[in-house]
Amino acid sequence: MAKEIERKFLVCGEQWRALAQGTVYRQGYLSSVKERTVRIRTINDKAYLTIKGITVSATRTEYEYEIPYADCCAMLDELAERPIIEKKRYKIPVGEVVWEIDEFLGVNDGLIVAEVELKSEDQQFDKPAWIGEEVSGDPRYFNSNLVANPYTTWEK
Repeated sequence: MAKEIERKFLVCGEQWRALAQGTVYRQGYLSSVKERTVRIRTINDKAYLTIKGITVSATRTEYEYEIPYADCCAMLDELAERPIIEKKRYKIPVGEVVWEIDEFLGVNDGLIVAEVELKSEDQQFDKPAWIGEEVSGDPRYFNSNLVANPYTTWEK
């Protein structure tokens, strides 16, 4: 069984932008219930199906499989919950970890979060100056919840 241990933070400032080139992701959800999510996504010319279980602390079960690109595009267009999540992802190595910065587009424009995958929940890691408040436990920031409650609709 595959496990994902991940922590999520808000991003401060613009300093991180000079550290990586962004890649466009398009993703949609075939199921976004609390107990499990079923996601499809395209990254460049590749496509993936991902099934994730419920998050307990910072850990959850995760299975991911490459699928045919054309099938994924059709599912995004015909089957996925709306709106589709569109974002640019930047990967920035810092010490022992790689920070993944997601700059959301479309209905989630203005939201920028950083995620770090860990080997264990107690793994120590360096936080660059552009890492802000931790939001790992806040379900508003789950990508699957940004479909039903897009960032541009939040009271700020």
